[in-house]
Amino acid sequence: MRLRVRGPSGQSTVTLNESATIQDLCAHIAEKTGLASFDVKYGYPDLKTLQLDDYKPDQQLAETGVNLNGEQLIIAARQSVAAQEVAIPVVQPSAGLSSQTRSSPARSQPSNARKPSNTADDPPEIPSPEHGGTFVLRVMPDDNSCLFRAVGAAVMGDMDTMVELRSIVAASIQSNPTEYTAAILGKQPDDYCQWIQTESSWGGAIELKILSEYFNLEICSIDVQTLNMFQFNEGAPTRCIVVYSGIHYDVLALCPSDPPHTRADLFAPDDTKIFDAADPVVLEKAKELCRVLQSKHYYTDTAGFQVRCNICGGTFTGERGATKHAMETGHTDFGEAS
Repeated sequence: MRLRVRGPSGQSTVTLNESATIQDLCAHIAEKTGLASFDVKYGYPDLKTLQLDDYKPDQQLAETGVNLNGEQLIIAARQSVAAQEVAIPVVQPSAGLSSQTRSSPARSQPSNARKPSNTADDPPEIPSPEHGGTFVLRVMPDDNSCLFRAVGAAVMGDMDTMVELRSIVAASIQSNPTEYTAAILGKQPDDYCQWIQTESSWGGAIELKILSEYFNLEICSIDVQTLNMFQFNEGAPTRCIVVYSGIHYDVLALCPSDPPHTRADLFAPDDTKIFDAADPVVLEKAKELCRVLQSKHYYTDTAGFQVRCNICGGTFTGERGATKHAMETGHTDFGEAS
């Protein structure tokens, strides 16, 4: 039995044997989400609550009458939870960047921030009869490597290639010292190369540019909040599309599906994430999907949200206010104000 567990910090796959019990399922959910007490819903789009407390811990899942194989479980914390801690990402200086790179969304600082918590219960699915499938958002884990995971899932078919992609970025910077100067990177190139290879460091416009050129494809980044589209290595014969939600990157995929193409496969063994750059329908579907995400407020307004300093209790507006306070005081522990 395979199912998807989706919690506040991302989603993952769980595999259970046929004799698995309620207790086994709860243990897996707790492990994947980090939640000790939670509510469970299933059966998208008509979500139903799975009352695990109604069953005995040693009761087998097969005896519940609920077929969970292939399901996606939506997990939410049961108790009241304090405002989620967010380390505000600081935008690197952009002097000297090309207009394309300078205007592109970039959050290239280490952060514990997570993608917006008020996401849709399930990623939006956009039918595409033209392609015989369904466009869907494939959500990346919240681990500060989401950009590398999204690109890796597209170009290498494996989202667990973060270390390799970070190394590619560092090597490209070292081999192009006249292009990637301290003014561009915001720090000395050697320091930046060391920094970007740590798992806590975010990628942004610089990394998208480098990776698009390395793999000779266009990487198209769509900002959910503004619906602005930024194209790196434009003119390449193929493209992938990443979806940017303020502090997080996911990737667009085309999943084969049956007419009317309104439902994508949960596990997507045959996803397509690389598209012909000459196909205008792909971009149209991507923008349509992002409009759905925008309507569900699947983004973090890093300029306008209220931030609280967990050290002194001061409140500030957006990353700019938090950054100014951090520079003045050295305080670096921030959370989203309630």
